[in-house]
Amino acid sequence: MSENKKSLNFLEQIIEEDLANGLPQNQLRFRFPPEPNGYLHIGHAASICLNFGLGIRYQAPVNLRFDDTNPAKEEQEYVDAIKEDIQWLGFHWDKELYSSDYFDQLYQWAVQLIKEGKAYVDNQTSEEIAAQKGTPTEPGTNSPYRDRSVAENLELFEQMKRGELAEGAAVLRAKIDMSHVNMHMRDPIMYRILHKAHHRTGTTWKIYPMYDWTHGESDYIEQISHSICTLEFKPHRPLYDWYVDQIRDPNKLRPKQREFARRNLSYTIMSKRKLLRLVNEGYVTGWDDPRMPTISGLRRRGYTPASIINFSETAGISKRDNVTDVALLEYSVRDDLNKTAPRVMAVLNPVKLLITNYPEDKTELLQASYNDYDANFGSREVPFSREIYIEREDFKEEAPKKFFRLKLGGEVRLKNAYIIKATGVVKDNNGNIIEIHCTYDKDSLSGSGTEASKRKVKGTLHWVSIAHAKQVEVRIYDRLFLHEAPDADKEKDFIEFINPNSLSINKNAFVEPSLALAKVGDRFQFQRLGYFVVDKDTTAANLVFNRTVALKDTWAKKSESKPSQTSNRPEEAISKIFPYAGKYLKSREEEERQSLVATIYDLSKHVSSKGILSLIQSANSNKEYLTYLMILNSGNCPVDFTDKTNFSTANTFVGKALLLKNSYVRYRAVDFIRTYPEFKDNYLDLLKTMAIEDKNTKIIALLKEFL
Repeated sequence: MSENKKSLNFLEQIIEEDLANGLPQNQLRFRFPPEPNGYLHIGHAASICLNFGLGIRYQAPVNLRFDDTNPAKEEQEYVDAIKEDIQWLGFHWDKELYSSDYFDQLYQWAVQLIKEGKAYVDNQTSEEIAAQKGTPTEPGTNSPYRDRSVAENLELFEQMKRGELAEGAAVLRAKIDMSHVNMHMRDPIMYRILHKAHHRTGTTWKIYPMYDWTHGESDYIEQISHSICTLEFKPHRPLYDWYVDQIRDPNKLRPKQREFARRNLSYTIMSKRKLLRLVNEGYVTGWDDPRMPTISGLRRRGYTPASIINFSETAGISKRDNVTDVALLEYSVRDDLNKTAPRVMAVLNPVKLLITNYPEDKTELLQASYNDYDANFGSREVPFSREIYIEREDFKEEAPKKFFRLKLGGEVRLKNAYIIKATGVVKDNNGNIIEIHCTYDKDSLSGSGTEASKRKVKGTLHWVSIAHAKQVEVRIYDRLFLHEAPDADKEKDFIEFINPNSLSINKNAFVEPSLALAKVGDRFQFQRLGYFVVDKDTTAANLVFNRTVALKDTWAKKSESKPSQTSNRPEEAISKIFPYAGKYLKSREEEERQSLVATIYDLSKHVSSKGILSLIQSANSNKEYLTYLMILNSGNCPVDFTDKTNFSTANTFVGKALLLKNSYVRYRAVDFIRTYPEFKDNYLDLLKTMAIEDKNTKIIALLKEFL
């Protein structure tokens, strides 16, 4: 089986089977069908990436079809926002369509069903209809209006259409089977009366079709080959098929509905109704508040399209409901911004530092790279002077042994500048430090090539020149909820779990002058502080930055004091193993290495298979490869390698590990293949070559054991 085939998710497998069974490639067509009753959130992003991703993979058109059948909740604002979000993610639809485009056709088909005795007008209340539907184990009972004549049903349906009946006075129901094992097939409602203006059709219509009736028929009209829905619609599939079968031309393509699990995220609310409540009740500033899980909120917070797409691909497509850790989303943006955001200096909690032996009237323009690891980012000039700001947290008069920042009598390097030594402090009447005095080594300028510049000190601090710095507003955003599942407790209102510290505003922050011309949407790494983006509230007089994400997962640290338990937060559980893998790489004592392996294997009990699979694709260091390989091979984190997606992910990862220079990593990769022989054939030629040419005798011995 080819690599391409192994990497297919279950929906792609369905499509491949249909193509193999004779479906012409040019008949593939997909759609994304949002309801314009709110802004799209990260869960919808999964569906966007899936449907448009299929379109890209199969070079097939994808329609954007708005499910606008409920004028009570839908607005043009939501339509515009949805279009903006999809375009921002980088996707392009073939046709922009609306369910309301088909209101006339849907009505005509409904009349056809009435004439065929397959639909009837029911005058019962919604409560009466619900009561007569029965239960999953007991059949329903027929409506007293079920056997009305065709003529009477046609007249009543026309009265509904003309607006002559009040809301709730009547509905049109399909006549299917009140004893059907699937309750959705027990005479479902097709139309209800709503005397409300529609955002596109105005007051033309007084009756509006239900989603189930609209969905399949719209797919049929557009000739959608694969109608991909979330899992809650799986029980609706028989009804979808029944509706389509009543009206379809056998010579036309019959759409196929298939389902996948919706994206659920920890520490997050995904209900549009509940998100609307947050907006309406003022818990957030709007749908695009950076604490909201909406695509517009994530965009304003500084997330990139690539980070959201990568998150969706990493989290994958599942057949079963599950909860994805929000740490994986944060990891995705952190990983992307690490590669794309220029590094600059900002001080958020400033304290003045005076370099006493630096000339009072001198200013230097120092060269500073935007990324020390990638010259393509370029550089800028940063002014340096006698008086600078540093972070208040970066200085202590008396500090513990492992405090590697500035302390009295201690030395640190100022980023891109000089080595300084703290000599004294100035305090106010309350004993608070208001100024730190230092001296600098004038021969220690970074990059100057002098012996002094090469001198090693343990700490490096960021800073800004007071005379040149620009004062800005910085908004520090955190998770909106403190509870991992804020709406799971049926006894409590999810509002009770709102994080009171989800936003803090700092108007006394300072940035280097190169940021004075930063534009809305520009993203930066504030060195040692996190990733930030220029907010839309920025004005000529006030530059506003939002923190996108910290440099590290601070929530993992908060939970370290909790009892040890299996974690579904991949970064949190795996981060505890990294230090031991690092020690393993440095160790030269076999006894110590064996002890470290035992510790790693024990800790790996708390790593989920999903967690490890979601991260191995992004491994980029020997420590990460070694950590992930040891977890996979520990026996505590079983992964189902018969699953094609899991196999493909691990296969690619192990292949890269075999080619790394570090012998420990190669050894663990070989050991993995020995444990899971299903990978052996993929690398047999490489393994045979390694058995002869590898420089590590242990690897050669291991290979000879099982080749």
